[in-house]
Amino acid sequence: MTNGSIQHSSPITHHPSRVLYFPGCALKDQARAYEEATLAALAALGYEVQELPRWNCCGTVYALAQDDLMRHVGPVRNLIRAQEQGAKELLTLCAMCYNTLSRSALFVQNPENLRRLNAFMDEEEDYRGEVRVLHLVQLLGEIGRGRLEKAAKEGLSGLRVGAYYGCTLLRPQEVAVDHPEQPKILEEALAALGAEPVVFPERVECCGAYLTVTKPEAVRLRVSSILLSAAQAGAELLVTACPLCHFNLTERRPLGAPKLPVVYLGEALAWALGVKSMPEAVAKAVGVRG
Repeated sequence: MTNGSIQHSSPITHHPSRVLYFPGCALKDQARAYEEATLAALAALGYEVQELPRWNCCGTVYALAQDDLMRHVGPVRNLIRAQEQGAKELLTLCAMCYNTLSRSALFVQNPENLRRLNAFMDEEEDYRGEVRVLHLVQLLGEIGRGRLEKAAKEGLSGLRVGAYYGCTLLRPQEVAVDHPEQPKILEEALAALGAEPVVFPERVECCGAYLTVTKPEAVRLRVSSILLSAAQAGAELLVTACPLCHFNLTERRPLGAPKLPVVYLGEALAWALGVKSMPEAVAKAVGVRG
């Protein structure tokens, strides 16, 4: 899948208010609301966002075999596209895209791996290994609490929000956005936006991931445990950055599980900044006016 709807003529350079963005497939389909809300929020924060030209699917799942060179072609080709734009960083919103791209970027830090991959992709310019993959939550951390607090309106004020990390933002440790067992980066962002972060035990546990296809009952058990953990801690709303987690937490929710609304990080950001209105169904569920 390719796309290029957000274009600017000038190349991206390393500038704090300009960012090159890799959407990935889900953000153009079932997670479109995540993309739309995030782009509106970043514009409100003063960012000029350019969609990566000629991007391709990241591959979704990172290869576990150490010698599986082919599985790195897709991710690294996207890094080459970023390099062509003069970018030093490539922003992602999807946790799975972040994980896949980051791990391939780490793979080619090995000079022999980089040499072999460049030799294989003989119709591309050589990748130099200099593009950093950046997730939205890391960008919010770099923006800083003071700036977020200044920009925030009342959209999340008083809401008890649980941050659900899942797996791919935190594992393996080499690409984790924060401590794999005791992260706080999402909670810090939510607090800066006016919410009351709720820490709950299952926030770093797997939702079941792709078992949703072959063993949906196993996923329902995981989802029930996660939602119950969040509800018992007092959460009124869950925030995630992963389209697959979002699907499992909403579409695999078993009967009897707590009916917590589950939203994307970018949606919560847009509500907090006042550039998007909270949907009536969510507002009703958390007891606020939409």
